[in-house]
Amino acid sequence: MAKRKEDNFFSPENAKRPRHEELEESDKDDDEDECAPFINGTSALTAAEVGIIESIQLKNFMCHSMLGPFKFGSNVNFVVGNNGSGKSAVLTALIVGLGGKAIATNRGSSLKGFVKDGQNSADITITLRNRGDDAYKANVYGDSIIVQQHISMDGSRSYKLKSATGTMVSTKKEELVAILDHFNIQVDNPVSVLTQEMSKQFLQSKNEGDKYKFFMKATQLEQMKEDYSYIMETKERTKDQISQGEERLIELRHQCVEKEERFQIIAGLSTMKTDLENLKREMAWAVVNEIEKQLNAVRDNVKIGEDRAARFDRKMEEQQVKLNEAEEKYKDIQDKLEKISQETNALAPECMVLKEDVIAKKRAYNEAEVLYNRSLNEHKALKKDDEQLCKRIEELKKSADQSLEPERLEKQKKISWLKEKVKALQDQESSVNQEIEQFQQAIEKDKEEHNRIKREELDVRHTLSYNQKQLKELKDSKTDRLKRFGPHVPALLKAIDDAYRRGQFTYKPVGPLGACIHLRDPELALAIESCLKGLLQAYCCHDHADERVLQALMRKFYLPGTSRPQIIVSEFRHEIYDVRHRAAYHPEFPTVLTALEIDNAVVANSLIDMRGVETVLLIKNNSVARAVMQSQKPPKNCREAFTADGDQVFAGRYYSSEYTRPKFLSRDVDSEISDLENEVENKKAQILSLQQHLSALEKDIKRNEEFLRRCQLHCKEIKMKIRKCISEIRELENIEEHQSVDIATLEDEAQENKAKMKMVEENMEQQKENMEHLKSLKIEAENKYDAIKLKINQLSELADPLKDELNLADSEVDTQKRGKRHYEEKQKEHLNTLNKKKRELDMKERELEEKTSQARQICPERIEVQKSASILDKEINRLRQKIQAEHASHGDREEIMRQYQEAKETYLDLDNKVKTLKKFIKLLEEIMIHRYKTYQQFRRCLTLRCKLYFDNLLSQRAYCGKMNFDHKNETLTISVQPGEGYRAAFNDMKALSGGERSFSTVCFILSLWSIAESPFRCLDEFDVYMDMVNRRIAMDMILKMADSQRFRQFILLTPQSMSSLPSSKLIRILRMSDPERGQMTLPFQPVTQEEEENRS
Repeated sequence: MAKRKEDNFFSPENAKRPRHEELEESDKDDDEDECAPFINGTSALTAAEVGIIESIQLKNFMCHSMLGPFKFGSNVNFVVGNNGSGKSAVLTALIVGLGGKAIATNRGSSLKGFVKDGQNSADITITLRNRGDDAYKANVYGDSIIVQQHISMDGSRSYKLKSATGTMVSTKKEELVAILDHFNIQVDNPVSVLTQEMSKQFLQSKNEGDKYKFFMKATQLEQMKEDYSYIMETKERTKDQISQGEERLIELRHQCVEKEERFQIIAGLSTMKTDLENLKREMAWAVVNEIEKQLNAVRDNVKIGEDRAARFDRKMEEQQVKLNEAEEKYKDIQDKLEKISQETNALAPECMVLKEDVIAKKRAYNEAEVLYNRSLNEHKALKKDDEQLCKRIEELKKSADQSLEPERLEKQKKISWLKEKVKALQDQESSVNQEIEQFQQAIEKDKEEHNRIKREELDVRHTLSYNQKQLKELKDSKTDRLKRFGPHVPALLKAIDDAYRRGQFTYKPVGPLGACIHLRDPELALAIESCLKGLLQAYCCHDHADERVLQALMRKFYLPGTSRPQIIVSEFRHEIYDVRHRAAYHPEFPTVLTALEIDNAVVANSLIDMRGVETVLLIKNNSVARAVMQSQKPPKNCREAFTADGDQVFAGRYYSSEYTRPKFLSRDVDSEISDLENEVENKKAQILSLQQHLSALEKDIKRNEEFLRRCQLHCKEIKMKIRKCISEIRELENIEEHQSVDIATLEDEAQENKAKMKMVEENMEQQKENMEHLKSLKIEAENKYDAIKLKINQLSELADPLKDELNLADSEVDTQKRGKRHYEEKQKEHLNTLNKKKRELDMKERELEEKTSQARQICPERIEVQKSASILDKEINRLRQKIQAEHASHGDREEIMRQYQEAKETYLDLDNKVKTLKKFIKLLEEIMIHRYKTYQQFRRCLTLRCKLYFDNLLSQRAYCGKMNFDHKNETLTISVQPGEGYRAAFNDMKALSGGERSFSTVCFILSLWSIAESPFRCLDEFDVYMDMVNRRIAMDMILKMADSQRFRQFILLTPQSMSSLPSSKLIRILRMSDPERGQMTLPFQPVTQEEEENRS
């Protein structure tokens, strides 16, 4: 109980302990037998020896300039006086002077309020008795302890603790607290010091919880409870300290092990230094060995390079010889072709004349032959008619019977009519056949036209589809230019980026190449596209491993069977090839390479390797391109040229472009879209027109086929009629009948026929002669034409293989030129590399001399080294760092040993502390369990004693009372029945009158005095609200208790005169008079009861 605290450790948080069941308090105390040993009688002491107040003196305190000194008796002291005389000031000074707080006095909230107005400070002097065996430092303080307190205007206070002789002992408050704890003085305990305000509040309070708190504080059970809570909290903090200590132990163990290792390491420091020197010597000659190896390797490389350079020279000579041979062969073939071409051109006019002459003579001969054949046919017909006439005349002459003449004439007439009918039908058949032929020709012509229009429509549809596809690609390219190169290109490039981020490519592939180039002149877009073609959609890879990864990505976007972009595999370089020595040059026209802006060297090098763009000129005008490439010798290094229309021009050939506009490199996309939209509309209109034409043709064909069918049916009918008439004629001619013939007429007809025959024969003879003449002329012209034609064909036959040979020779020249350029570049690169290696060889030789000289300075004699310089360098660095670290972090051996011993001692010390704390916690838990049980037993005993004293005190006025303690809810219920004892019902103190309640309260306080331990009790205006009877009974009770407790001091403050008190040496009355105006010191005279009665 000696420990005083300002914080409440018994908070709800601290109340939650693991041993909650041990903290449970019984609601009511039933075991009254356990408390019997605590109830004792009157003490054998006759006077208090320690802790009572001998005197008190005030200066400038509250409204008083000087009060005292007051000399108090050892037992009962009455301080009487009117209000304002300073009674409460004495009690307030007692509380403040012994270290109490200002708020505990109920007279102010701050100490500065106790300083008298107009003064700078106040002083309180209190003398405490210090005698007997229980004296506090008797050899220091003596029989009394003087406590002086100085209060400043700013509210601060200071202490002076003096001995009985006035010697200064201490100025610390801790010393005062120790004295108060030793004497068990509790100025903040209302039972020890009950102020006027607190008395009024207690008398007027009707709260059962306040009574319980009053009881707990008076009996110091509250202090015990707070101490217990504080100890439990301290135990938890100690457990936390143990946990922290265990964690710290782990760290200290690691530190101790580390210090031990460092101590062991520092022991081998000299060995490490020796090893370091040996390693340095080995390192010196290891460097020499490595430089010698490098030097030998460089020498071998230089020798290999020189041999390779010689091989390149031989290759260059062989390639030059091959190139010269190829050029000579090309020139010879070109000369032969020129000669043949000249001869052919010379024979062409004569051949044309002879051809026209042959055609004319053939035409004349054919006409003569037609006339001759016509006369021959006529002669044959006349001859046949003559034979028939002669035969008929003979038949007539032989016929003697003239009886059948009419019938014969009738048949003859019918035959003539049938013949005329046959002739008319034949003429009609010929006319119908002509119509059939006309209809067939018309149908054939319409079908040919229909097929031609159909093919034209198909071509237009293909063009329309291509234009629509290109239009869609152009529109898509407005938002994403990459879609020009294919709809899958953006997705493919994204997949390439993802794969590159995942590390699947050595170098990120470049492409499409068309997206990596820009035109300097937009008019050359079609020419450059015609030159590069599929290379615009190609991609470049650094090696074949990257190519395989790119092909796998392309398979995801391009279906099998569809064309994929070309992949070019070439080592990536950061610089563009130097092609100045082999590039084509013309002062007016650029090459494809110079017409492009290319930021990426990989793209430029790929176009140079794959297409030779440095040798291709771009000439906008077609005729100028022909003149530059064909009318004269092409510019140096120029292989071909392209026009703005996309036409390709060689020295001896010209190829027209199949494209009309650029697809990939056009800049004016809106104009291209507009042109394509117009062209699409035109193509649609053209298709509509062609479809209308086809429909008309189909109708004509159908109509003509219907007419043809009708004519064929008509012709068939006519043929049937002709056959029928001819059959009738044959039947009439075959009938044997006797006819009367006009022989004279037939003979005249025969003579006339012969005359005609003679004329025809003469005409035939003339025509035959003419025909023979014309035939001979025709044969002569044909022979001449055949001869010159044969000569031209022979020349053409000679030229065809020469043209093939010329193309092969041209290709061979290009091949040899590329081969020569290849070897020139390789030779140049090799010579550069060889020169670098030679320079490296010189540097290595100088470096070898330097390193050998340095090695001999470190180690004069050469030593054999098995390890490489890099390994030795790592070992040296590691050993040097280790040595430096040891020097930097450890210092000398003694220091490391001292640190190791300190770490070990710290670890062991903390380990002992942790173990001690664990033992302490275990012991503390056992003690606290026991103490808590004792606390509960002690509380039950105090409760029982309080009840017994309370009942005993009430019985002095024939009152009955009952006190109910509820420790769980912390309430105290007091019930009092004035009058007839147990025959009446108990009433709560709220129902009592003022005097009865005051008397009951005094009984309660006196019962608390009986069980509370304190050297003195102070009670201010204890008899307030009491009538004379109750005041007298209360006074008797107090005096009786004081008489039974002479070892304690009682200080009672009252405004009553106390004239009725019995006469006793144990009672001292201190009477205070009202101070006069201007009086600084109050007259004070202690009197006994007898003196006061004599004065009265």
